[in-house]
Amino acid sequence: MLPAMKKILIAAFIVSFCACTNKQDDGTVGSDVVNNTASANGKTDADMPEIKFEEEEFDFGKITQGEIVSHAFTFKNIGGKNLIISGASGSCGCTVPQWPKEPIKAGETNKINVVFNSEGKSGLQDKTITVITNCEPATRVIRIKTEIIVAETAK
Repeated sequence: MLPAMKKILIAAFIVSFCACTNKQDDGTVGSDVVNNTASANGKTDADMPEIKFEEEEFDFGKITQGEIVSHAFTFKNIGGKNLIISGASGSCGCTVPQWPKEPIKAGETNKINVVFNSEGKSGLQDKTITVITNCEPATRVIRIKTEIIVAETAK
């Protein structure tokens, strides 16, 4: 029994040693990671795109549980180069953004449509949508709010 225990301990030691290899990072960021005209060293192009929302927060007010509501957040590219929105995500599955997939030219406006499903929710709700762009900073957060009223069931 003792030799079997030694073999197990030796095997565990070898596995843990191999799992702890220390691969050094050279400190560089690949171009496939940073899809931004602002460079990784912090220098920015003065003529880069810039997103400006007409509003960064929208309140639906009171809605009834189960309602599906939507709001379009209008924005403008006030920078000098094409604005690219590479993604947008809601803070939960009930909040779904739809964004333009094509580049937005300098001076143009467009919209991000946000759909909120109140099914199974109640009370005050505050949801965020993170928008990923090629601007500096690369992420922007917009927000929706609502108060969900639960309809009284018949007794």
